[in-house]
Amino acid sequence: MSERKVLNKYYPPDFDPAKIPKLKLPKDRQYVVRLMAPFNMRCKTCGEYIYKGKKFNARKETVQNELYMGLPIFRFYIKCTRCLAEITFKTDPENTDYAMEHGATRNFQAEKLIEEEEKRIQQEREDEELNNPMKVLENRTKDSKMEMEVLENLQELKELNQRQALVDFEGMIDRYRELEKREREREKEEDERETTEMLERVLVKRLRDSDSDSDREEQSSSQSKTSCADKPTDILTTDKTDVQGASSGGVKRAKVESWEKSVGTLGGRGALSSLVVRKKPTATDKRPVTEEATVSPVSKTDSKTSTGDSTDAPKSSVSQNGSSSLSLLGAYSDSDSNDSE
Repeated sequence: MSERKVLNKYYPPDFDPAKIPKLKLPKDRQYVVRLMAPFNMRCKTCGEYIYKGKKFNARKETVQNELYMGLPIFRFYIKCTRCLAEITFKTDPENTDYAMEHGATRNFQAEKLIEEEEKRIQQEREDEELNNPMKVLENRTKDSKMEMEVLENLQELKELNQRQALVDFEGMIDRYRELEKREREREKEEDERETTEMLERVLVKRLRDSDSDSDREEQSSSQSKTSCADKPTDILTTDKTDVQGASSGGVKRAKVESWEKSVGTLGGRGALSSLVVRKKPTATDKRPVTEEATVSPVSKTDSKTSTGDSTDAPKSSVSQNGSSSLSLLGAYSDSDSNDSE
């Protein structure tokens, strides 16, 4: 199967093309080819219309004794699709076209005939001007005169049309310019309105941001003031009575946190007063202790241990702490004397 697609056949070494016999065919032999009608035509026998591009199985032959610059001319034979009459035409290499011979007439030849007539007139004029300079001058004056007449006729036609149409071209141009000016002004106003709206939006947004920043600053300053006023260690030096008195007096205290509640108060009475029993001093005590001597060191120790402000702790709490500590010292001294005895 692959051999039938091979383009180059095998030639043996002893191949001699002169030994191949040649067929003696006539020069005007005909071939059957497939072609399309080169132009529109009409059959002379039945009047059938054959349009351009109609396909035919035509017979082709070479025209004898006719050449154009060494190029052969071919003739084609076709049959009418209705009456089967024979129609012939041949090639025309001089005009790059086809020429009808017999059996039909070519349609729509007006344009081609005009072109041929113009070519003929131009050729005759060139032949006349070739040997007659006066003819050249006459032809030039005729051409210039013809051009002037054509321009005058054209101007007259324009003026006639303007009078009949009654169209004010200047007014139309003025209206168009006015409309264009209004459109530009409207676009400019729209642009200005859009810019003003954008600026207003930006300004409102900035004002809102500044208001929110000021509120945050005020809130942070108030929190800092409250934190400075109410320290976590203030509860160590304050008494419950002070807290109750302040709350009853109408002063609103900050919320007490859970970790502050767990600390408790060091200066309260209920812390150690239930465990200590106060003993009355007697005359048999070896080391009489005066109240003033005992109060002063205790008060000093209490002032050292207190971490809050001295103004926040009342004097009553100091005296109570001193009396409780005095009772503890007296009890310890009695127990020591009993042990020594």
